[in-house]
Amino acid sequence: MPIYEAPTRDMQFLLHDVLKLQNYSNLPGFGEATPDVIDAFLEEAAKWHRDVLAPLNRTGDLEGCTRHEDGSVTTPTGFKEAYQQFCENGFKSIAMDPEYGGQGLPLTLAYAINEMTSAANQAFAMYPGLSAGAWHAIHQNASDEQKRTYLPPMTEGRWTGTMNLTEPQCGTDLGLIRTKAVPQDDGTYKISGQKIWISAGEHDMSENIIHLVLARIEGAPEGIKGISLFIVPKFMVGEDGSVGERNGVSCGGLEEKMGIHGNATCVMNYDEATGFLVGEEHKGMRAMFVMMNEARLGVGLQGLAAAEVAQQNAAMFARDRLQSRSVTGVKAPDKPADPIIVHPDVRRMLMDTRAFTEGARALTYWAALHEDMVHKAPDETDRQRSKDYMALLTPIIKAYQTHKGHQGANDALQVFGGSGYCEEWGMSQFVRDVRIAMIYEGTNGIQALDLVGRKLMAEGGRYWQTFFAEIDAWCEENKGTSDDLDAHIEKLLAAKSELVEATQWMGMNAMANFDNAGAASHDYLHLFGLVALGYMWAMMAKEAEAHKDEDDPFYANKLITARYFFERVLPETTAHLAKLKTGADTMMALPAEAF
Repeated sequence: MPIYEAPTRDMQFLLHDVLKLQNYSNLPGFGEATPDVIDAFLEEAAKWHRDVLAPLNRTGDLEGCTRHEDGSVTTPTGFKEAYQQFCENGFKSIAMDPEYGGQGLPLTLAYAINEMTSAANQAFAMYPGLSAGAWHAIHQNASDEQKRTYLPPMTEGRWTGTMNLTEPQCGTDLGLIRTKAVPQDDGTYKISGQKIWISAGEHDMSENIIHLVLARIEGAPEGIKGISLFIVPKFMVGEDGSVGERNGVSCGGLEEKMGIHGNATCVMNYDEATGFLVGEEHKGMRAMFVMMNEARLGVGLQGLAAAEVAQQNAAMFARDRLQSRSVTGVKAPDKPADPIIVHPDVRRMLMDTRAFTEGARALTYWAALHEDMVHKAPDETDRQRSKDYMALLTPIIKAYQTHKGHQGANDALQVFGGSGYCEEWGMSQFVRDVRIAMIYEGTNGIQALDLVGRKLMAEGGRYWQTFFAEIDAWCEENKGTSDDLDAHIEKLLAAKSELVEATQWMGMNAMANFDNAGAASHDYLHLFGLVALGYMWAMMAKEAEAHKDEDDPFYANKLITARYFFERVLPETTAHLAKLKTGADTMMALPAEAF
């Protein structure tokens, strides 16, 4: 059975040394998140995820969820009990508003715990993950009365939440939604329609499930401008907060999926279910985007988490598996063959994944800190910059990290060879589970189009101009620190200049032919992702160098991995630039009937 050990040392390095959360102690919630508190939280969470949640990952894959004749769904053995412990341990409420029972700690710390949960058991992580997204959507958009009704039990974990967008005839194009909402005299609405692919739509882990449903009020405008958002509880809620009679919502079936078998992916039927409008009529998409953007960052985290746990197991296997002799001479003379970790191609796969996971972890936590700043920074300029960065980086984190995360899990399976292809070793589950991350919450292709079609042009290009300027300023400030860091800075600036060239090419060619934007979008997003990781690796290298003379080998290993990233990974930017500049001609030339 695969193992999982949370990379707490790397998490501590990022939170304390690189991001320096202790420097934000004047902000709400940060004062309580002292280094000692963070370390204790991480260590206890690591033990629980290793000992309780990770062993259930295989169980969930083999058992899956079971739908019964009455439409109820039972989760795999141990999931319900683990969820109760998860909530009791405070993992669910870390960053939630204290007014509704949350701990009010930094979201950055919550992301570290969320990484552990996704790595230990991705299917399980989706239950509290979607609930957190629903919680934030209600917190930001609902009325005070709705917040008082739904947020406290959702904070405790007694109630969970979902998001209901997709229908049989529409996925990405939500303007085609047909689910209807009929106004009632008492101010409620009757919701009727069918939603598909609803993760955690029905299960036995909580007392109530609060569905957030996109629907069209009768007479609403066509397209997304006519969509509204509704709270539709599984069980009606009394004035005293008690759970009452069953609402007109039910699970019509469970999807048979490639992976994440432990998560109930449901067909949800709404038969004149009672719904409550969230916010204004016809403004549902704006409200739902709060949840969708949070979910996209969480999905990006899933890519990183899957690569991390798969790489851990691959590295352990590579140290033990004996196969052939090293090309440079015998390394284990007391054994019949050398461990495969001596072979350069095995090292390539392990180092590629390590360089990705450590860089992606830094980028995700850095983005989480900016999300904290959106809500807590006292200066409006700082809040706006963080908003800009979140808008710019959300599609990159979602798409780049899930693409590379799947690649990392796949490479880890490859390290196992034939054993990896056999289910008993558990590696195929990581590959199967994380594959969905490239699809849901907006496919990676959609994320790339969002980046080039909306984010680059927004506010006259302010988002990317500010980000590029920050990289330039950091590089200028840190030049001369050391020869090694100077070499990294030189490579980072060269890659950033290629990103600038790509951005300029997009500006000149995308408007002339919109297919150019679509054809270049994948490579542009990956080029951007590499530069963003390069910035993170430069910051990590600086901090590691400051401690390199200490006995802790962590810092020396960090510098070795940094060098690997800058010399063997970052140069991929050149290929992405060359490909995107070819435009759409060759991509679109073949007639459709020729496929």
